[in-house]
Amino acid sequence: MRIRGRRRWRWVAAGLAALLLAVGATVGAAYPSVAATTCPRCYGLAPVRDGLYAERGSSDADQQRLIAAYGDANQRVDAFYPGRKSAPTVLACFTPGCYERIGGGGERGVAVLNRAVMLSPRGIDPVITAHEFSHVELHVRLGSRRDQIPQWFDEGLAVLVSDDGRYLLPADAPDRCRIASSEALPRTLPEWLRAAGSDEQVYARAACRVYRWVDARGGHQAVLDLVDRLNRGEQFSALVDG
Repeated sequence: MRIRGRRRWRWVAAGLAALLLAVGATVGAAYPSVAATTCPRCYGLAPVRDGLYAERGSSDADQQRLIAAYGDANQRVDAFYPGRKSAPTVLACFTPGCYERIGGGGERGVAVLNRAVMLSPRGIDPVITAHEFSHVELHVRLGSRRDQIPQWFDEGLAVLVSDDGRYLLPADAPDRCRIASSEALPRTLPEWLRAAGSDEQVYARAACRVYRWVDARGGHQAVLDLVDRLNRGEQFSALVDG
């Protein structure tokens, strides 16, 4: 009877192992970005330093460029968010094939589940990296209140944090707005993606709206206060116009 029991448990263990492997394979096929951030080495990425992975076989020059962009991006986000709460893993690809393999699309970079950032060959840049870091930091600070922030504010804030010169004038300009607009801006992610797909300057309009709101309230502390008030249960619409 003991032998039969041991055999039965072996079959159960084997079945569970097979099930876990099947689930892992399914997740990897359906959501490669999630699987890649969980196991970067499984997708052809090698560690460069703690929390930073690069496409295996990348040159020393490419890795140094990545390290420089990573360091600069961290400085930008740290300066805006004292006591930073997030530290996303970064997965960087230097070839389109690598980025496609880890689940990337046509974007320069993307944040994944607030725990990682994936960078395409066109995204290995301090501005793009800081932009994605900004999304992660804001979402981590807001937690379950994240849905209070409309997409235009999230994106405009990321432009401001990353100091993106494509959509904002230099920091010493009297008014950093490149494009001012009073029109309604996209509130949901699908609406934002549709708008940005047809007119990239929606980033400039959102950045202008956020910059003027922040500037009128004395600087980045206004964002930290906004996060605190949202976490206390106040509504975004009652705190920010737009």
